[in-house]
Amino acid sequence: MTTIESRIGKINCSDEKVYNLLSKFSNFNNFIPHEKVKNYVATEDTCNFTIDKIGDFGMRIIERKPLSLIKIMNDEKVPFNFNFWIQLKKVAENDIRVRLTIKAELNAMLKMVAKKPLTNFVNTLVDKLEEIRI
Repeated sequence: MTTIESRIGKINCSDEKVYNLLSKFSNFNNFIPHEKVKNYVATEDTCNFTIDKIGDFGMRIIERKPLSLIKIMNDEKVPFNFNFWIQLKKVAENDIRVRLTIKAELNAMLKMVAKKPLTNFVNTLVDKLEEIRI
C-alpha cells in the first residue's frame, strides 16, 4: 500500500463552511487545479476527471463525519484501488487545518509513474483550498 500525504494547509473560514463545501463533489470545480485536472464532471457524491500524465479517475464519497472527515474511494473505472481522506481540524474560529491522504494499491511500475504526480496533485489541491474565501 502506497501512502501519499499532502502538507497541512490552513483555511481561513469556519469549519462548517469548509466542511459543507468539501463534502460535495459538485462544489470542487472552483478549486481543483485546472492546469492538471481536465474533464471534471461531478454530482454531490461522485466525480470523474483526467489527471495529466496519469489518466482517468472516478471517485465516490463513502463516508462523511461532519466537520472533520470525508472518506472517498475509487470507482470501477480506476485500474487500482485507493482511498482518499480529507481531514479537517478546527484550531480556532476561522482557522481550519486540512490534510489530504491517498492510500493506493499500486504495483511497482505504477508507483514509479504515479507517486510524484499524485503528491503534486494533493499539494496543489491544498494550495487551492487555502485560497478559498467563503
